This record gives sequence, structure tokens and C-alpha cells, in this order.
Amino acid sequence: MASITRPGRRAIAALGITGVALSLAACGSDDTSGSSPAAGGTSAASGASGSTGPVGAVIKGLDNPFFQAMESGIKEAASTGGTQVTIQAANSITDTSGQADKLSGLAGQDFGCFIINPISGTNLVQGIAQLSAKDVPIVNIDSPIDAAAAQAASAKISTYIGTDNVEAGTLAGKQMSTLLPGGGEVALIGGISGDATSGARLEGFQKGLGSGVTVAQTVAADWDRQTALTKATDIMAAKPDIKGFFAANDDMGLGVARAIANAGKTGQIKVISVDGNKDAFEAVKSGGIDAVVAQYPFVIGSMGLEACRAAMAGKTLPENVKAPVQVVTKENVDKALSAAPKPGESYDDPFAALLK
Repeated sequence: MASITRPGRRAIAALGITGVALSLAACGSDDTSGSSPAAGGTSAASGASGSTGPVGAVIKGLDNPFFQAMESGIKEAASTGGTQVTIQAANSITDTSGQADKLSGLAGQDFGCFIINPISGTNLVQGIAQLSAKDVPIVNIDSPIDAAAAQAASAKISTYIGTDNVEAGTLAGKQMSTLLPGGGEVALIGGISGDATSGARLEGFQKGLGSGVTVAQTVAADWDRQTALTKATDIMAAKPDIKGFFAANDDMGLGVARAIANAGKTGQIKVISVDGNKDAFEAVKSGGIDAVVAQYPFVIGSMGLEACRAAMAGKTLPENVKAPVQVVTKENVDKALSAAPKPGESYDDPFAALLK
């Protein structure tokens, strides 16, 4: 992943938002602007003056708490900004065609901007191209659209907001080396084979490792907790001297932690994962996971909605914006839990400055 610029104003990890519930998508509408959401989506709006919109959003499956938090960030920022938003979510983390169908269904409606969180680098390209032909701004969050495929289809992205996944993986690799000062072999648990986000995190992890820690094996567990549990169990049986696991998301990290607990080796085999879900923080506190490289999907969603507001107001958006990350260990997990779903530290939010 290319380096990401961080223009903009320093913002305290908020946006005037408190008490967020991470809720699953439901049919129906809370909007007060007189427009109904698409079937199967959710809508959030406020009667505040200066409302811009409506905004359409298509995100990954709400079977994962990471994307529940992202949805909440979008909805809360919409409410704060007085913007109507309709959110459609894929049925699962692997529902590439279903997600594409949801974008196609929304593309024919009168939305002023779209937030898209694609499952793969290419599954939403055709829908984005359809919107680009009508000059509708597209805000790409979390998982990047494949640049070559987008160029070939004339699919234009107004801005990308997400974690620098290579950097996140590098932080995890450095932390693993700290946890294993004597060195040893570790195993890598990736997401879907060929997925760009997973690949970037695994690449970064290996960059961050010290010379004494080596990678014994890399497997794909499809971002799934049970699959990761099974894969970790098999790896421990084949490599009884394994010293650690790096999982490319928290759900898989929790599966690995369960496999280690089942083997009676909690604390003996180190586990690091990436995401920042509350249940992973709780596992850090209890000792099942040793560290989490926390990204903040709530903030990514909030920034996505802000970016749409800025685009609809005619503002020039930065090409790339890096979302905040933080390494959470037992030493700072209480602070992370109390601040969740927002970071406990300040971060750059260039869109807040554009909307002033």
C-alpha cells in the first residue's frame, strides 16, 4: 500500500459523539427529510440546519463487529451533520456479488455522494463506474479499490480513508519481537487468500520482525474465528515449539486464542491481532491475546460521512487520509476500553477542517 498523506487539523478523538450503540442493520427509517431508505438498509438523519445529502453507503457484512462500529460511525456523523444516509451491508464478509448488487440498486437513486467499503478490490468497480459517469463523488473507506481495475473501468474515487495496513502489520511485528526477546518461530493467520488488506498486514508484520523471530507458516482463515481456531490447532499439532501467532483481524485472533487455551498454553504462545474490537480488548485484559493493533472503524465511518458532506459542498478532498492506529497491551487496555469506539488519543481529521 502506498504511503498516505495526513493533511488537516488535529482533532480530539470525538466529533461530538457519545454513547454509540453498535447495532445490526434493520429495515425502516428514522429520517426526517422525507426520503425513504432503500429496502433492507438503515437510515439516519437529523433536522439540523445545513443538511446536505442524501448519502448512500455500501459496507461489508454486519456479522463482524468491526463493520457494526463502522456503520455506527457513519450514522452518528450523519446525525451530527444533519445529513440523511442510507446504509446497505453485504450479507457476510465474503458476499462479493451480493454487495455489488446492493450498490447497483442504490446507484439508480438520487444520492449526492456514496461511501463504499468493498469486500474485494474489484467487486464494486462496475457500480462505481456507473456512478462516476454521473459525476457522483465516491468516498472509499477501509479497503481500497484496485487502482488498475478502477482506471480501466473509468471508476473514479474522490478520496480514500483507511488504515495503512502495512504500517499496522509492522507495529504488530515489532511488538511480537518485543514479546519474544529470545526469538522463535511464529505462524501467520491471514484473511481471504489474495485479499489486499490481509496481504498488506502480513507483509508489514514480517517487515517489523527482529532477526531472531522467523515465520514458520502462513495460512488463510477467511477472516473467520472458527476457521482460525481449526488452523491454529493444526499448526500447534504440527509445530509444538511454535512461539506466537499473528492474526490479520481480531475475530481470527480470538479463534487462535481459543485454540491456545484448549491446548492449555495460554500465556506460553503469544497472540497479536489487528482491528480493535471490544471483545479483543477484553481478551488482552484477561491475557488471552497479548496485543491488538487497534484501528478505529467508528472513526473511519465518521470521516467517510464527513468527506461526503465536504464533497457535496464543493470542497477539494485530500487523495488519501490515514486513519488512526494504536498498539493496545495490558498496560493501556483500560484506557482503550473506556474510550472505545474512539481512540484515547488525538488524531488528524482533515474533513472536520473542510466543513468549518
